[in-house]
Amino acid sequence: MGFQNTAGPEGHQAVAVRSLSDRSAFINCRLDGFQDTLCYQGGRQLFRNCVLSGTIDFLFGYGAVVVQNSLIIVRKPMENQFNTVTADGRKERGQPTGIVIHNCRIVPEQKLTPDRLTVKTYLGRPWKAYATTVVMESQLGDLIQPEGWKPWAGSMFLDTLYYAEYGNRGPGASTARRVTWKGVHSVLSRSDAMRWTVDSFLQGREWVANTGANVIYGLKA
Repeated sequence: MGFQNTAGPEGHQAVAVRSLSDRSAFINCRLDGFQDTLCYQGGRQLFRNCVLSGTIDFLFGYGAVVVQNSLIIVRKPMENQFNTVTADGRKERGQPTGIVIHNCRIVPEQKLTPDRLTVKTYLGRPWKAYATTVVMESQLGDLIQPEGWKPWAGSMFLDTLYYAEYGNRGPGASTARRVTWKGVHSVLSRSDAMRWTVDSFLQGREWVANTGANVIYGLKA
């Protein structure tokens, strides 16, 4: 099944999918847009074997979501714009929410490829105070900026956000030059990474099996 917002980069915020359903699963789906493609508005959500494309903040929201075994395509934005894959909106420290990108590939679209090193692309930026984003066991293309993450506005939320990486590979996966904000954890331990799996983060064993999808409940390796 495919979902597409055709507004183009000139349309600015233009959502293709907004999901508020708890225990929702998107399997073998395609979501295409530019800015704000997917809004995971609430509940626990799984995206497995999907294709998701966009430019600025194109995976954003307030829920608890795992994007697994999927292709994440970064598109070409308007002149003088940047790309941010995620913009999580966790507002309070105790909320069990955030976005996890697990065993995915992050690549440029063909139109962006020639400019992928000059159009800056980041893993994410903090939309709200306790923005939570984990990228693990994924293939990161060379389009990802060495610093990895981008501020939203000045120093806002840099001490309260939670950004983490574990076991990534590819030319964009080096954490040697990542930003050193208080909330950034560039090299997670295996035990910490286990907190962000489908099983632990989404309580997936209770409901994902009903989808019939071949899901990784823990870590891949």
